[in-house]
Amino acid sequence: MENKENQSQRKPRILCLHGFRTSAGILKSLIGKRWPVSVVGKLDLVFLDGPYPAQGKSDVEGIFDPPYYEWFQANQDFSEYTNFEECLAYIEDYMVKNGPFDGFLGFSQGAILTAALPGMQNEGVALTKVPKIKFVILISADKLGGARFGLPKLATNAFSSPVNCPSLHVIGEMDFLKGGGTVLLESFVDPVVVHHPKGHTIPRFDEKGEKIVLGFIETIQKML
Repeated sequence: MENKENQSQRKPRILCLHGFRTSAGILKSLIGKRWPVSVVGKLDLVFLDGPYPAQGKSDVEGIFDPPYYEWFQANQDFSEYTNFEECLAYIEDYMVKNGPFDGFLGFSQGAILTAALPGMQNEGVALTKVPKIKFVILISADKLGGARFGLPKLATNAFSSPVNCPSLHVIGEMDFLKGGGTVLLESFVDPVVVHHPKGHTIPRFDEKGEKIVLGFIETIQKML
């Protein structure tokens, strides 16, 4: 009985993917400062740097120290992608060596990527060597194949059918990706949504938001 009790209290282990030209350390710092202990204390968060050093100026220069990383690259209108397959292989390799992981958390570019992972895994084109993704947490996300971002070849069918993976979507009222993040909701079965008044950032939660997040954690806890 005791073992079963311990098992049910295991924290969800989450691989966290940072934003474009930032880093694992920056995302860890922001979540640590802005999210309450009531939330962070229930999660086992692992932060991974993107595979590629930033190939240009970072928006967080002067606010956070380098180095900065990116997950993949795109041309100016996001119709063609570079290193997308390599990025997926890099994440899978890290998961094989350091897993297992229960789910993903992503912010900005990390969230755009994370949103497509369950569908790609389901299609058998990505993350085939690791267990099925049980849930995703998406902060300031957008949809590959939506109005702003084209579809990388591997993600062609990522959203061709509803994504049946528990999802928490954190959407900022002033976020320039709000429109795409809202459209993304339609691709998921029963998405859970937290709205906040800020822009493209890791937000603090108000009482209502915190309650929604804790409810989502309780739901995924039961699946472990």
